[in-house]
Amino acid sequence: CRVVPFLSRPALPALLLPNGLYLFSSNAICRLLECAGSKLPSLSATLSTLQMERRVLVIQDSPASGQNKCFSALMAIMKFYLAHLIVHCLQRADVPKSVQAWFDRVAAIQGCQAAAQKVLQGKGLQGMKNYMQRQPAPQSSQCRDTLSHNSSPTEVADVDSQDYVLTRWSKQNKSQVCVFPISLPQEGKRNILLTSALPYVNNVPHLGNIIGCVLSADVFSRYGRLRGWNLLFICGTDEYGTATENKAREEGLTPQQICDKYHAVHASIYKWFQIDFDFFGRTTTKKQTEIAQDIFWRLHKRDFLVEDTVEQLRCESCQRFLADRFVEGICPFCNYPEARGDQCDKCGRLINAVELREPQCKVCRQTPVIRSSKHLFLDLPKLEGQLDEWLDKSTGSGDWTANAKQITRSWLRDGLKPRCITRDLKWGTPVPHPDFAEKVFYVWFDAPIGYLSITANYTDQWEKWWKNPQQVELYNFMAKDNVPFHSVVFPCSLLGAQDNYTLVNHLVATEYLNYEDTKFSKSRGVGVFGDMAQDTGIPSDVWRFYLLYLRPEGQDSAFSWADMALKNNSELLNNLGNFINRAGMFVSKFFDGCVPVMELQQEDKRLLAQVGWELRQYIQLMDKVKIRDALKHILNISRHGNQYIQVNEPWKNIKGGDSERQRASTVTGLSVNIACLLSVMLQPYMPAVSQTIRKQLNAPESCINTMLQGTGTFVCALTAGHRIGTVSPLFQKLEADQIEALKKRFGGQQPAAAPAPVAVAETAAVNGADPERARQLTQAVAEQGDKVRTLKAQKAEKAVITAEVAMLLDLKKQLALAEGKSPEPTPQKGKKK
Repeated sequence: CRVVPFLSRPALPALLLPNGLYLFSSNAICRLLECAGSKLPSLSATLSTLQMERRVLVIQDSPASGQNKCFSALMAIMKFYLAHLIVHCLQRADVPKSVQAWFDRVAAIQGCQAAAQKVLQGKGLQGMKNYMQRQPAPQSSQCRDTLSHNSSPTEVADVDSQDYVLTRWSKQNKSQVCVFPISLPQEGKRNILLTSALPYVNNVPHLGNIIGCVLSADVFSRYGRLRGWNLLFICGTDEYGTATENKAREEGLTPQQICDKYHAVHASIYKWFQIDFDFFGRTTTKKQTEIAQDIFWRLHKRDFLVEDTVEQLRCESCQRFLADRFVEGICPFCNYPEARGDQCDKCGRLINAVELREPQCKVCRQTPVIRSSKHLFLDLPKLEGQLDEWLDKSTGSGDWTANAKQITRSWLRDGLKPRCITRDLKWGTPVPHPDFAEKVFYVWFDAPIGYLSITANYTDQWEKWWKNPQQVELYNFMAKDNVPFHSVVFPCSLLGAQDNYTLVNHLVATEYLNYEDTKFSKSRGVGVFGDMAQDTGIPSDVWRFYLLYLRPEGQDSAFSWADMALKNNSELLNNLGNFINRAGMFVSKFFDGCVPVMELQQEDKRLLAQVGWELRQYIQLMDKVKIRDALKHILNISRHGNQYIQVNEPWKNIKGGDSERQRASTVTGLSVNIACLLSVMLQPYMPAVSQTIRKQLNAPESCINTMLQGTGTFVCALTAGHRIGTVSPLFQKLEADQIEALKKRFGGQQPAAAPAPVAVAETAAVNGADPERARQLTQAVAEQGDKVRTLKAQKAEKAVITAEVAMLLDLKKQLALAEGKSPEPTPQKGKKK
């Protein structure tokens, strides 16, 4: 969709002519079509379908041959949507009665009512008129600087490249076309379908969850839109499974009520972090059932499903078969003591829960028993040939992270085995096969299908995204533990369904983010969780910046309060914020708020070359989803700017003669334009700060897109005479006492609430167990045990460890009583006898 760029909200269509020019005036478009008639040349993209979506006129392409077909299609559209094509009439003081009558007739058409409601919000023609009359006048043309692409910081500083920079810097930029994203793929565009791993609904996400999935995906989504890509960003909550059932039982709610409650919690957290989904859905929907069952039947009819009776773990205490993630034990391959029932986080190997040594139910910590049950399996060995062929192509041409490739290879190394896709649970997508009517789909078969169903809830034309591999590129963002299910299990399901599904082209996986060299733990009060970040008083943009600065791209990283304060105070406050504020203040103080005339010298051309090189590196890295590394080039540009100001001292030159004043003028003008560029580059990382900078500089909206189109162009967006707005500091210092208080607050240093004393009940409990009390104490023992292990690993003071061990032993004693057992005597220190 092409829109007029100088409107604050895109509203008008534009016509692309064969010679590459654009017509923005609906009157000119009408006159062209009327005069050209049958002589109108064939256009490569015939306007064939229009729909109002997100306050823009959506234009989709379809091939056409012959000038008459082209002309007829265009005239048919004009007849049906005449109100939009002559919207310029609404800017007149008096609207013709014929326009009024025709507008009313169109608004009454059923197919137009939803669109009219979105655009007009019930105010009719007067609402459109008022809206159009509020639009600002067009901004002046911009200057453009295009630098050579393959060059180093030193190479760009040679005389030839500097002269080229000067020529391009001074040349007028005529391109102001703004491309606005729409909901469906477009012919001739780069169409990107972007998903973030679906967060599990009953867990409040911590900082590691946020950076590993939704925040990283949001940055790339925002960047892609700046690049002019046609992009759809989909996510939602994964809501089925045992964990939801258990949470519902704990809170005295139904599973659906739990999902409703925590879906809202997740949505609120992501909104505060400025995660800008096109649609944030959920998996407990009718569409999910329909699509999952359709894929199931397609697999079944093509003999990619097999039946087998399996041994699985059942907790007699909880009276249920245990889902894989609710079993924990010792890995049979690497001896990791906290391996899950489906996969070991340490070695990455696939595990069947019954293979775990010393398994425990994670709910009650009892030892489960082995029982038999009949299940359905996805025949991965039968699909391995198709999977290998697809993986070779996808990993060879796409941007898969190194860990995604490595984890996938580890699954394939020893050959694939059939993977169970059903579970003995109640809360899940029902298996439609009559022989398995009491079962539901396994979460890792069902959950990735959520991407499809969430898209289907967003648009009924979802198949244009998900069954269109020829036009659509699929990016998956996730943490590394989700990789095999997105690179092996889910692709095999879609390959076996044989329905032309869009498969992942770029699998982007992060390592883990830890908290101060330990794990996040809600129960132990360790780490910052999404619902707590807002209460710290630190803006969400600062949170975004720091998480992205230490994004675990190649190896695990750790959140540190001291480091966060250091990066905020040095990089944001003293580097980035200092440069942007100084540049704006010089304009306000020395030149009465207007950008001064710039006469570039050799030193200025050298700076332009340096900035241009950093911009191109930023684009190359972002294109490859190297988000953390790209951020460093933003900070490099502001460092170049600070050094440039410091060397040229405009505050001194402004007091000198004509040549000195002109030097101050050039330095100030160039600096404020670099600040404008930084606002654009920052937009994916710090959207609120980016908008604030552009507002302070009164920067034209056109600069947002034009600077990142192609290989990167530094545009002279603020030409001489441009009046900026009010300049003020962008960041605040994080003080040492503030950071120390936050570190203590989230460090799990608060004394744990001790369970209620049993006192009088102890004697009775020996002969009569208290199951509810035992369940509570089991959880307390597990948490206290984790705390003791963490303290030992951190080599804490002996006195601290001794006190925590004493508390653990006391909890175990109370647990034994609650289970109706005699507590074991506390071991005494001394010589063995």
